Amino acid sequence: MEEVPREAPRSPAAEALAEAAAETIVTVDSPASMQELGRRIAGLLRPGDLVLLTGELGAGKTTLTRGLGEGLGVRGAVTSPTFVIARVHPSLGDGPPLVHVDAYRLGGGLEEMEDLDLDVSLPESVVVVEWGDGKVEELSDDRLHVVIGRAVGHEEVLDDVREVALRGVGARWSGAELAALTGAAGR
Repeated sequence: MEEVPREAPRSPAAEALAEAAAETIVTVDSPASMQELGRRIAGLLRPGDLVLLTGELGAGKTTLTRGLGEGLGVRGAVTSPTFVIARVHPSLGDGPPLVHVDAYRLGGGLEEMEDLDLDVSLPESVVVVEWGDGKVEELSDDRLHVVIGRAVGHEEVLDDVREVALRGVGARWSGAELAALTGAAGR
């Protein structure tokens, strides 16, 4: 009997490395460029997509979401939902609604988020969660992680310049053309 070679199980470190290889980095140089990147990302989104946004205060998470809303063609001005926790922006056309969540003030994990009924909204909407890392991943095996950081150059922080790292997780994103977004905005 011939022994069939099997793929060795991957360690968590190897899995992280494999996921990191699929990461796309986009540099944006202004709030307008961040909003344009959001419009471009919206072209890749469909109902049921979960997008997690991570970045310090003032990094551009809401500005990116504003662009997502424009690209999806939703009603209403997209503003930070910090004090209302979540806002639903219905579609003005045949696209999905945008559910914009700010999990900053929510300390717990999915338990606190359950009151928002995101699991009910997810199948027909695009759900964007600011500060969602470690809180809502259980909602979907497939999600887009977006991490926004201030760019540093020559020992100084470049005010409007941001490095945006996009990483798709799960089968939904395995063939996604995130690399096409590198020409979306910036320098």
